Amino acid sequence: MVEAEVLRPAVFLDRDGTIAEEMGYMNHPSRFHIFPFAAEAIRRLNQAGFPVVVVTNQSGVARGFFPETLVQQINEQMVRELAAQGARIDAVYYCPHNLALNCECRKPKPGMLERAARELRLRLAGSWVVSDRYADVEMAHRVGAHGILVLTGYGRGEYEWNRTNWPRPPEAVVAHLAAAVDVILEDRR
Repeated sequence: MVEAEVLRPAVFLDRDGTIAEEMGYMNHPSRFHIFPFAAEAIRRLNQAGFPVVVVTNQSGVARGFFPETLVQQINEQMVRELAAQGARIDAVYYCPHNLALNCECRKPKPGMLERAARELRLRLAGSWVVSDRYADVEMAHRVGAHGILVLTGYGRGEYEWNRTNWPRPPEAVVAHLAAAVDVILEDRR
């Protein structure tokens, strides 16, 4: 008899506002700045055995603000800069579409999570999504994952102005990615 494969939960991270400073539309690599706490936080997830996957909406492509090759270039830069500090990103998924295209990959729809789960053999239920946008928390809840809102990037405004309209609150609201990792690792214990 063949044993069923045990799928692992993962940690899905938003890019802009969570790993790196929020710059609006990231239209040039020189504008990309990783938060000083991000590499250590991701390294702690790596050491705990979590796959770390970046999922990011990049509608500037569909809007004609920059080419898709720029998104790829910045994602590669992010992976390199984090790796230089001992932090590993297992995969990066991005949605280049805008709302009008009604695609399945644009957050809060879970298409990027579902694709990552298939390709990387992950279990979405019990995984974590960390972001500065409530739409990502909503995406987490749609697949049985936990959502954490960070107050970096757009997070503080999302929390202060919109939390009374959230259908379901995040599992945690924390200052930044390092604090989110504390929550995730504490939950694992």
